[in-house]
Amino acid sequence: MTAAFRPFRMKANNDQNDGELLRLMLAGDEDALTLLYRRRQAAIYRFALQMSGSPSVAEDVTQEVFLFLMRQGHVFDAARGSLPSFLLGVARNYVLRRLRGEQLLVTLADDYEDEVASEQTRTEPGLLEELTRAETIEAVRKAILSLPERYREVVVLCELQELSYVETAEILGCAIGTVRSRLHRARSLLLTKLRPAEQADQTTEVTVKSARCFA
Repeated sequence: MTAAFRPFRMKANNDQNDGELLRLMLAGDEDALTLLYRRRQAAIYRFALQMSGSPSVAEDVTQEVFLFLMRQGHVFDAARGSLPSFLLGVARNYVLRRLRGEQLLVTLADDYEDEVASEQTRTEPGLLEELTRAETIEAVRKAILSLPERYREVVVLCELQELSYVETAEILGCAIGTVRSRLHRARSLLLTKLRPAEQADQTTEVTVKSARCFA
C-alpha cells in the first residue's frame, strides 16, 4: 500500500521576500512573522521615534503595527506598493493618533503650503547640508519635531529615512507633487528655525548622517 499523500508545505526562511513571508504568516506560520518582524521592525521604530520624539510611543506603535499585520494583513495589496511602504503607512496612522490623543503635536501659525512644486526641488542642496556645523543634533531634532505633522513626515521619510518621492507618496496616500511641495516648504521652515538671521548669508553645512543619529 502506498503512503498517504502529504501536500508539501513551504517553510519560512530569510531568503523569501516580504510577500511570501506575509502569505505564510497569514497561513499560521509563526516563523514567518518572526522573520518579518526582524526585517522591518527597525525602520518602523525609527520612523515613529523621529515623528514623536518619544521612545515609548515608538515602541507602542511598532507593536501595534505588527498586531495589525497579524489581524488584517490580508488588506495589503502588492499592486499598490511594497510591504515596507504599507507598514510605514500603518505606523503613520498610529503615530498621528497617539500624537493627537496625547496633544504632543506642535503647530505653527503659518501653515501655508505651496501647491505647485518646482522640478528643481530635488536638486537643491541637501536640507541639512545648508545648516551650520555649530547646530547640534538636538537642535535639529527639536526643529523637526516642531514642524506641523504634514511637513514633519515628509522630512522624516525623504530626508531621514531616505525614501524616494514615489515611496513617500505611497505611504502618505498623496500625489508626488504634494510630497515635493511639502518638502520644499519644510526645508524653508527648518532653515528659518535653525539658522539665525545674521548668519543667513553664510555658507552652512552639516551632515545628514548627524541628524539621523537621533534615532
